[in-house]
Amino acid sequence: MFRDLTRKKNEMPFEECIALLKNEKRGVLSVNGDEGYPYGMPMNHFYDAESGNIWFHCGKAGHRLDSLLKDPKVSFCVFDKGEKTEGDWALHVKSAVVFGKIEIVDDLETVSKIAAKLSLKFTDDEEYIASEIEKFGKETLLLKLVPEDIKGKHVTES
Repeated sequence: MFRDLTRKKNEMPFEECIALLKNEKRGVLSVNGDEGYPYGMPMNHFYDAESGNIWFHCGKAGHRLDSLLKDPKVSFCVFDKGEKTEGDWALHVKSAVVFGKIEIVDDLETVSKIAAKLSLKFTDDEEYIASEIEKFGKETLLLKLVPEDIKGKHVTES
């Protein structure tokens, strides 16, 4: 059902895709939006190595949530900052694209647990994290992306 990469020589091993998902802080989540228009938005994420799922947080209203309630199919793209080879202008970038379906989770215990893990990607201030979850946890939903396909590639700008 999911396409192979056109340029197989640029394909990244699955393990590199997972490393990118674990280490990068942000990506673009794309949903099927209003009137059939794609709607992509930058999102922080947490890759759960135990389950293989990718977690996001969101509010309880808005375009993204409305779109997901109509159609849970999404794509999520993560890419690194890239590297340059000395003396070369081209940037070498790694990217991974995940296709799957979103499950909406509103259980406060799960929201608190996953929000804390997500927050640890940005700060190790556990007191701050606990305070934010206490203030906003009841207003927060989790989006659990259950991957159906993950592919990545190395790209050199040209």
